[in-house]
Formats: sequence, structure tokens, C-alpha cells
Amino acid sequence: MPQQIADQWRETRALCSRGWDTLRHKGPGQVTFWVIALLVGAAAGFAALLFRIAIQRLQAFVYGTEDVNLLHTFAESLPWIYVLLIPVAGGATVGLILQKFTPDGRVRSVSDVIEGAALNDGRVEKKAGIASALCSWITLSTGGSTGREGPVVHIAAMIASSVSNLLRVDGITGRDLLGCAVAAAVSASFNAPIAGALFGLEVILRHFALHAFAPIVVASAAGTVINRIYFGDVTEFVLPGTTTVQFYLELPAFFIMGLVCGLVAVLMMKALFWSDGVGTTIQNRLGLPHWLRPAVAGLLLGAIAIAFPHIIGVGYETTSRALSGQLTLSQAFVFAAVKVAAVSITMAGRMGGGVFSPSLMVGALTGLTFGHIATGLFPEQSSVFTLYALAGMGAVAAAVLGAPISTTLIVFELTGDWQTGLAVMVSVSMSTAVASRLVDRSFFLSQLERRNVHLAAGPQAYLLAMFRVQGVMRKPTDEGAADDEACLRMIEQGLFLNAQATLEAALPLFDKSGVAYLPVVTRSGPDDAPVLQGALFHVDALKAYNRALAATAEEEHS
Repeated sequence: MPQQIADQWRETRALCSRGWDTLRHKGPGQVTFWVIALLVGAAAGFAALLFRIAIQRLQAFVYGTEDVNLLHTFAESLPWIYVLLIPVAGGATVGLILQKFTPDGRVRSVSDVIEGAALNDGRVEKKAGIASALCSWITLSTGGSTGREGPVVHIAAMIASSVSNLLRVDGITGRDLLGCAVAAAVSASFNAPIAGALFGLEVILRHFALHAFAPIVVASAAGTVINRIYFGDVTEFVLPGTTTVQFYLELPAFFIMGLVCGLVAVLMMKALFWSDGVGTTIQNRLGLPHWLRPAVAGLLLGAIAIAFPHIIGVGYETTSRALSGQLTLSQAFVFAAVKVAAVSITMAGRMGGGVFSPSLMVGALTGLTFGHIATGLFPEQSSVFTLYALAGMGAVAAAVLGAPISTTLIVFELTGDWQTGLAVMVSVSMSTAVASRLVDRSFFLSQLERRNVHLAAGPQAYLLAMFRVQGVMRKPTDEGAADDEACLRMIEQGLFLNAQATLEAALPLFDKSGVAYLPVVTRSGPDDAPVLQGALFHVDALKAYNRALAATAEEEHS
């Protein structure tokens, strides 16, 4: 009996060990993993819901209104000094938080989540992420002109990272948990289950692998249920009347509007990057402390809000007015231009928030402007001009996010209007086709390119940056190591690699020099002589690269 009990105990331990390994390395393909996806989705959904409620409560307290959906209208009745100083106070608070809790004074958002999925096994920063969520909450509540989806996505990513670290899962499982959390957060934030699931696949994971689809859908459904329990089964925007396309005669107008919206999206993205560069240049030249930059941005926003209070917050009131046709041609044009300026100032001031809601607003205003002109020129061949606002909303947002599929569905789910699919799809396809050729595919990937993180070109480009030379090289004591004297001669000729360099720098040097291996060195200081650590062989570098490409292809097609 003791021997039988011991044997049974060993078998039970072995079974548990195999189950644990299956969960860690092949979790997305297992039904039991869906339970974890459901729990992660529920947690991310509650986090998104609480973040939204927190914005509403603080916004109501700061501006003194009970209905934050009518904040624009209420702000018009406030004394101008309040409208001016509230963003300044919010910006100063944000600056102090960023200076204390982030190393670079930068708010984390969707681009950092995409980087975490591609390069960090589905993990993101937590300390800086918590500070960023707090800053975005304050920004959106005190007059910042951005959206809530960026902070919500990063909050969800932090939840997924904590679960991944707790379970000690590998890269594939960690990335899929990240996709689950993001999908649930987007669904809970916008009551858009289909778009939330596709957003996690299209924007964050950047592939549509079948093994990830089921758990992400489960998580997205959980987020949607949480949203509907609190807000009910209602859409964000209510469209007036019916919207019908005069198909054969009117579709060319939507093609043209798609091109216009693509250019507007590019202009908006370029303005965001340009203003950020200008802000950094001014800060460096004047030697301003990090905390002062958001405060100055808040001052500029407050000054604009005195004349144009519609820039305050996510701007859903103005977007609703555009979709319902309550704005004139001149109002729509001016409001769009001012909103782009306000978003640029907010982002340049490092105040926090996302770009999705602003792009919806700019898109609706752009579409409404185009609709006023098109229906005025050809009234007998046109549908209602508000249809152009709906299609423009999707076209600009899709081009900014680089996500035509999920954005198209978000527009449908936000408005509840599925009858105008052809007009929206035509506009979205043309806008993304134009914008993707003028920027690095999307706002988020362009952000990463500006930080020298090359994800836009795909795995064949960024995988090289994941391997450090030191981890692939052969040490002098290894079998088949390079000759030390030959390495020293190459070092004297300036032909060597730093141990901290990556294969991204090594492979072009192999192609240029034509050698079979390169010495790897370290330096104690910039003026010290290089110390030989080993040699990187061309064949070893190519093998590591090929293995990484094969693993990525297996994940994306599994």
C-alpha cells in the first residue's frame, strides 16, 4: 500500500505538471484557457467601466455639471476664468505625477501595448502605466482634448501582464491574454463586442490566428455584458431618421470623400507629431522642468476653450450634433480645425489620453462639411447629408488607427445603423489606402517609428532587434570559436560589434564586409580600449533569425 500510494502520487504530480505546461505554452488552444480569458475579460471590462465612471464624476465635480454629455453647452455659461484655469490646474497635476513616476515624462498608451505584444511577450510597464492612467483620468476630466480608449487599452494590458506574470506563461499565451484584455476593455468602453474582438486582433496582435479568436471573443463578450449591466443596451450616438444611399449615382461621392478623409487623417497625425517635436524643442532650449510642460499646454487649451468649449474632453456632444446635422458648413469646418489644434496641444503637452475619440469627432465634422457641399451641388442625386458625417467618422478614425475592419464595425455599433454599410466601407477603404502610404501605416506605428521601434514593416524587420549579439555569439572557450589573433586584427581595422548591439546592426555589417564572423567587444568607457568577448558568426545570426521567423509564422497561422 505505501508503494502504491507513492506511485499514484508521482503520477498525479506528473499529470499536473503536464497540465501546467499545456496551460503556459498552449493555453489558447485549450478549452480550459477560455475560463481564464473570461476572468481576464471581466476584470478588464470592470476596469474600463470604472475608468469611464471616474472621468464622469471628476468632470462633473470640476465643472459643476451633473450631465457630462452636455459639458460643451454647460461650459459656455461658466465664467471665462474657470474655463481658462481648470486645464492649467489639471496640466500641472499631470506634470508632477509624470515627473515623479515616469523616467521620460511620457504617458503610456496604445503604441506601448502594441510594442509589448510584439517585443515583450505580451507584457507592459506597470509603474509608469498606473501613473499614466491617473494622468489620463485627470486630463480628460479637466479639459484635455483627447479620448479615453488609449488609457483604457493600457489599463487592460496591465491586467493581462499581471496575470501572465502570475501564471508564468510564454510569449504566445501572454500575447493572447493581452488581446483578450484589450478586446474586453474596448467592448466595455464603447458597447461594441464585435469591434472590440477585432480591435484586439487587428491592432494589438496584428494577426488573425484562429487559436486566439475564441478566447478573445469570450473576453469581448464579458466586457460588453459589464457595459450593458450598467448603461443598458444603448448606442453611444442616436441618428435621426433614416439614412439611405442613392447607390449608383452617389457612391463616387463617397470614394472622393474617402480620399479627402485620408488626407485629413494624415494632416491630423502630422500635426500631432509636429507639435510634439516643437514642444520638445522649446522645452530643451528653455530648460523647462517636465512638470511645467503639461501646465503650459493646459493654459493654451483653456484659452482656446473660452471661444470653443466644444474641445473640452472627448467631445461626444459635438460629434452627436454633427451626426444629427445640427451644425452648419462653416461651423463644421472651423470646429474640425480647432479640434485638431486642441488635440495636438494636448498630446504635445504630454497630458494623456487617446486619439480614437478625437478622430471620430474630426471625421464626423469632415464628413459633414463634405456632405453640405456635395448635397448642395447635387441635391436631386444625394441622400441626407448626415450620412456623410457617419461615413467620414469611420474614414478618418480608420486611417488614424490603421484598423479599417474594426473601425468600420465600431461605427456601426456606436450608431446602431447597419443600413449604410456600403457608404462607410467605401470611404474607409479609400481613406486607409491613402493614409497608409503617407505615414507608417497608423498613428501608433508611426509613434513607435519615431522612437526607433520598427514594427510597421512586420516581423521580418523587428525580430532582428530582439536578439542581442552577446546572446548569439560564440565565446573564446566554445567549440568552433573564432581565432583570437584574427579577431584582434579585425578590431584594429575597426571591424567589430559591441556586445549590446543587436542583429539589426550586425547583419548589414556582414553584408558590407563579406566576412564569416565579427569580433564582439565591450568597453569600460568611451575612451577605453575594446575588450574581446567572443565572435558572432554570420551563420549563427541567420539561424537565430530563421528560428524566430518560423516561430512567428507558426503562431500567426495556428
